[in-house]
Amino acid sequence: MPDSVKPIDKSKMPSRHVSVGPEKAPHRSYYYAMGMTEEEIAQPLVGVVSTWNEAAPCNIALARQAQAAKRGVREHAGTPREFTTITVTDGIAMGHAGMKSSLVSREVIADSIELTVRGHCYDAVVGLAGCDKSLPGVMMAMARLNVPSVFMYGGSILPGRYKDKDVTVQDVFEAVGAHAAGNMSDEDLHELECVACPSAGSCGGQFTANTMACVSEAIGLAIPGSAGAPAPYETRDEYAYHSGRMVMELIKSNLRPRDIITRKSLENAATIVAASGGSTNAGLHLPAIASECGIEFDLHDVAEIFKKTPYVADLKPGGRYVARDMYEIGGVPVLLKVLLDGGYIHGDCITVTGKSMAENLADVKFPNNQDVIRTTAEPLSPTGGVVGLRGNLAPEGALVKVAGMKTLKFIGTARCFDCEEDAFAAVERRDYQDGDVLVIRYEGPKGGPGMREMLSTTAALYGQGAGEKVALITDGRFSGATRGFCIGHVGPEAAVGGPIGLLKDGDKITIDAEAGEINVDLSNEEMAARKAEWSTRSTDYNAGAIWKYAQTVGSAEKGAVTHPGGAAETHIYADI
Repeated sequence: MPDSVKPIDKSKMPSRHVSVGPEKAPHRSYYYAMGMTEEEIAQPLVGVVSTWNEAAPCNIALARQAQAAKRGVREHAGTPREFTTITVTDGIAMGHAGMKSSLVSREVIADSIELTVRGHCYDAVVGLAGCDKSLPGVMMAMARLNVPSVFMYGGSILPGRYKDKDVTVQDVFEAVGAHAAGNMSDEDLHELECVACPSAGSCGGQFTANTMACVSEAIGLAIPGSAGAPAPYETRDEYAYHSGRMVMELIKSNLRPRDIITRKSLENAATIVAASGGSTNAGLHLPAIASECGIEFDLHDVAEIFKKTPYVADLKPGGRYVARDMYEIGGVPVLLKVLLDGGYIHGDCITVTGKSMAENLADVKFPNNQDVIRTTAEPLSPTGGVVGLRGNLAPEGALVKVAGMKTLKFIGTARCFDCEEDAFAAVERRDYQDGDVLVIRYEGPKGGPGMREMLSTTAALYGQGAGEKVALITDGRFSGATRGFCIGHVGPEAAVGGPIGLLKDGDKITIDAEAGEINVDLSNEEMAARKAEWSTRSTDYNAGAIWKYAQTVGSAEKGAVTHPGGAAETHIYADI
């Protein structure tokens, strides 16, 4: 520890319950068993949690970065205690029953971090996450516990190269559709799959992981610039070290997540999602983070921000560039600076640096010799890359990603499927027509259970050249890599008798992303008559974690959360 670093008084911190006083001798004996010194036991105990595992490239570099974060804590009068939690990686879970585990894992991640921190009385948290649900899961836990916390993204994957073009896993999913349509050979598909993902890191486009990484900086929980560097870059270790250092500063100042996560900072987070053409999944995750703080901020609040935010970052899947390209022109701070200068974000929000957003961005310059990010005066489109919809087919709302789309209105006839597998099989057979609205239902939070993503189906449609010739609506979700006229989060979901569950083949559906509407051409009387005939459906998940999730999960409109959140609290862990 540097001589300039003074010991920190922890007489009011949670770890006093496991380390201070003669009655804690049994607890301290466990610490001695792990080689800890008296000095280390007397310091604040900082949980350093990562979602490291060998499931996928998203997480494989996190153990390395966690060691750097621990060094930052250790060299600034703290004692790091490392632990890991689960992830379910969407790219591998996609397109089969494993995807039912994905959104459930967000809650398990948040719950497991909460239980670990509570059980061992840690005073602060540094959290490192890679794949999609792990980012909001870690941030939710930080807000729930409300101990000083710093979040850090593990970094994106480097782009692959195929036929002199940058490619991502999205290209592989779409290639499956091209292959099924006879437009790609076995050899080309094999070559593409072998080169698309060349390193550690999360999916490289502005899919859910990179979207929520941008959110981590915009909401103020991450060190400025930390979201950008790809996973293999050594600069990630520097950011990890400083995340450990920074959490010790937060302990001294007692600046906590709920001081940082406010209505204004949530609006900043929604703004960066829209400006970057980010994932529709942010419409679930931002309300869930807000719920942990007791803040009302639902899908409609998110959609309002989307509606008035210009789309300025030309990122895949709707655009041309990947995360590394944005990092090389200055990263997330450049995008935030553009939005601040345009008057689209709140500059007075406090961040983990102890400074305001505007202070953090004061010295950031907009690079002119690039076209990855535009100014708000010359956007790719005047409204956000994601749009909220509402109407008699979605009274609780729905979301559609319009970034890169040419047509924003679609009128077609319903073709109904009661699970994703049936829809994907029909698409593989090319058993659909231009003008169809493919309806995939009973895939919501309760009905799935687990609210699966539909990337396999949407990517196959795009690969077959039908991406904007048909529409697809679901009470499930879409991957951040989905593009085309795909509407997700339709609520109420079919499993609770929502209008999507009452549709029949041939019903006329109108989707208008400019007006923000989604309607079916049925009278109220006809809808009521169908509702009277409707009955609940059973699922195959009648035990285990997915069953337990289905019993407690709420609507997508409110973030698909499984507990009452901060609004119902009578005490906060940090104050024990």
